[in-house]
Amino acid sequence: MMSKLNQVKQAVLAMQRYSWEQGVVAQAFLESGDAQTAILLAVEAANRQIPDGRCAQMGTVQAVTDPCAIGEALIFACEQTNDLALLAARNRLLHWALRDAPRNHEGIVFHMDNEPDFWVDSFYMLPPFLARAGYTDEALRQLDGYWQALFLPEKRLLAHRWNDRDQRFTRRDAWGVGNGWAAAGMTRVAALLPKHYEFQRKQLISRIRTLLDAALPLMREDGMFHDVLDDSSTFPEVNAGQMLAYTIFRGVKAEWLEEAYLPAALKIRDAAHQQVDNYGLVRNVCGAPRFDSPGIAPEGQAFFILMEAAYTDWQR
Repeated sequence: MMSKLNQVKQAVLAMQRYSWEQGVVAQAFLESGDAQTAILLAVEAANRQIPDGRCAQMGTVQAVTDPCAIGEALIFACEQTNDLALLAARNRLLHWALRDAPRNHEGIVFHMDNEPDFWVDSFYMLPPFLARAGYTDEALRQLDGYWQALFLPEKRLLAHRWNDRDQRFTRRDAWGVGNGWAAAGMTRVAALLPKHYEFQRKQLISRIRTLLDAALPLMREDGMFHDVLDDSSTFPEVNAGQMLAYTIFRGVKAEWLEEAYLPAALKIRDAAHQQVDNYGLVRNVCGAPRFDSPGIAPEGQAFFILMEAAYTDWQR
């Protein structure tokens, strides 16, 4: 009988995927040790690259940072294959991220090309790619910009969207999955920092702890979180939890989080396992395509895989 994890992996490969979904799924296979599938996903993302450098494109092209979510898997594919077409795709994507992507006067990259908005999602989509490509200072600069724009001091959480032109929040809600994107993205960057970036690593860890310490007390008894973390009238879902559990397992393994965080991660993991159906679909995540109700989503599948990879690494 196929294991639950393999069911989830098989199911996600059957799902339609946009650019960020292709990227996070590739990252999930990469971290789970399935290098060949990660490479194949990177190849397809490169195959769907448009002339400005954005990868994994289909349908209307508006996302700015989402196409960079494939970045680490694409770099890995280049290293493993020395494929000249993949190398060219990587270079075009880097040029987009570093030069052509629309950004504000301070150089902080917008999430979409039709509005000067920063989205909390971008914590995960862009900085890990820049860090993996060796642009450490730029990765940290982007994280700083997003944090300064979106952090809500009174909640110790991040808002969803900020409009830099109007200097106002376009969605002030502390979206659970958004805070998960941020925690997981900063966790990846922290792991990629050179050893002499000790001050910057401590700052990232402090920010991750801030989010965890604010979010974990809001966990429901069933191990799930509300879609807006501090609004119990919003629907409960499991993917924000998967993202936070991934962060905790990675942080404890790397010894920058105490084991006291583990019971929460284990409770979240149990809740996620209860949501996997007979098809291998993780139910009751913040659901595609509109993400305004519980359902299924490639990112929910991917973070189940990422959570399991982090859990396995923690146990070793």
